[in-house]
Amino acid sequence: MATVLECVVSFVDAINAADVARIANLLTDDHVFVDSDGSEIQGRERMREAWLQYFRLMPAYAITVRETFCKGETVVLVGSASGTCARHGSGTRGNEWSVPAAWRAVVRDQRVAVWQVFVNPEPIIRAMGGPAETAAQQRAAPDRRR
Repeated sequence: MATVLECVVSFVDAINAADVARIANLLTDDHVFVDSDGSEIQGRERMREAWLQYFRLMPAYAITVRETFCKGETVVLVGSASGTCARHGSGTRGNEWSVPAAWRAVVRDQRVAVWQVFVNPEPIIRAMGGPAETAAQQRAAPDRRR
């Protein structure tokens, strides 16, 4: 029987291997993914497809864990996320990104029931060819329409 922490470590290993079948096998049927903006995706099958799409967009996605906190069925991981972004079918050179990140996992019956991401998405958006300005810079700038 795997411990709560072992389950989460296996899940991170599956993510770092971009092994969608293994990721899906580690999810509960009613799994909930919570993105850094608070949006949610529910269900193992929906997440299987979401991970497939994400790895197409971010082919070198990786999680580096520096600290782990575990209480009961909840595990919090602190570290960084990094990757490369495939823009419009182009290669990934020059599209690298790395951000500090944290994750919260809730484990039930040796499967991940909740996976929540805490990350600033702006460097990732820039790597995807999004606006160079951060959202904070855009809010602070005077109205450009005048």
